[in-house]
Amino acid sequence: MKHSEIKNRIIETASSLFYKNGYNSTGINEIISEAGIAKSTLYAHFRSKEDICIAFLRFKDKNFNINMEEFTSSKPKGKSQILAIFDFLELFYNSEDFNGCWSIKTVSEISGNSETIRNEIQNQKNKFIQFITKLVTTNLDNIKEAQINSLSRKIYLLYEGAVVESYLHQANWPIKEAKDLCSILLK
Repeated sequence: MKHSEIKNRIIETASSLFYKNGYNSTGINEIISEAGIAKSTLYAHFRSKEDICIAFLRFKDKNFNINMEEFTSSKPKGKSQILAIFDFLELFYNSEDFNGCWSIKTVSEISGNSETIRNEIQNQKNKFIQFITKLVTTNLDNIKEAQINSLSRKIYLLYEGAVVESYLHQANWPIKEAKDLCSILLK
């Protein structure tokens, strides 16, 4: 098997385990066993569990960004594209493997010393705010430049709150309510 295929299998296995069971509850030996590899193979690709965590976060973020971009761009131009982020979230919530936000779950488990993981998550969340900013900029005509960043961050907070609360309550009402609030913001 090719070097890149083995690395991808490790990342996919770790991603599944970290997302389902949590970062702290998933051990290196469990990743090795589930991936069907030797310990030396894992360490040939990753120096530490933290390095595997960064790969997991990037893997999840890459897939999220591709899917979110495709979904929102398939909607009619205007407010519908912005509100589509909540429709996307509802589809994700209704999927079999919804287990909340992988980034928020991970950051809640790491110690204050893991600046590398925290920085990776902050970068990903900032990229998502930039994506929302792009949606706002390209889909709203009568918005002043000074309002764009504030509106984008408000929408981001609604989205993130909806993710957390839908997971906590095991219900989709937080997503629906967040979408309704966003719709009010966009008037």
